[in-house]
Amino acid sequence: MSASAEMPYFIKPSQPLNQKEKVEAYEQAVQAIDANLMGETDLTLKMVTINCLLKTYLPYYYWVGFYLVKNGKLMVGPYQGTLGCLHIDFSKGVCGKAASTKETQIVAEVHALAQGTDHIACDPNSQSEIVVPVLDAEGELLAVFDVDSTLPASFDEVDQQYLENLLRKHFA
Repeated sequence: MSASAEMPYFIKPSQPLNQKEKVEAYEQAVQAIDANLMGETDLTLKMVTINCLLKTYLPYYYWVGFYLVKNGKLMVGPYQGTLGCLHIDFSKGVCGKAASTKETQIVAEVHALAQGTDHIACDPNSQSEIVVPVLDAEGELLAVFDVDSTLPASFDEVDQQYLENLLRKHFA
């Protein structure tokens, strides 16, 4: 099956938020996530809850999910959206770069990157992306958290700050 530029009937295109709306949406999402995950220790339950609530509150999220570290590669884990890439090498794409550097990656226009090496096109509708490393309490990489938007330049320092803080709170 190949990727298509036509969005499936169950997927909505991204809707932009201004900075004030974005902060308000993150505040509401974080409050809901914290309330639902209070006392939760299961990693999968944490991941599915974070995916669901962030995608609910942030309308520019088109694809949201975790790629788990397994056997020296990234393997798709819990996500919401169209089909994700199943396996990603640490040497490939934005997710691989975030995994290998353990640093958040923000890309304003993914199609401007070298395809197949700097970016892996799992869905041609994705235009911009943020990928945040997920570290445990010892600083070991558990996963990367990947968010795509159908709009260019959807992600910025507000997203980075909220996502890094949220993931640190629930996984470290």
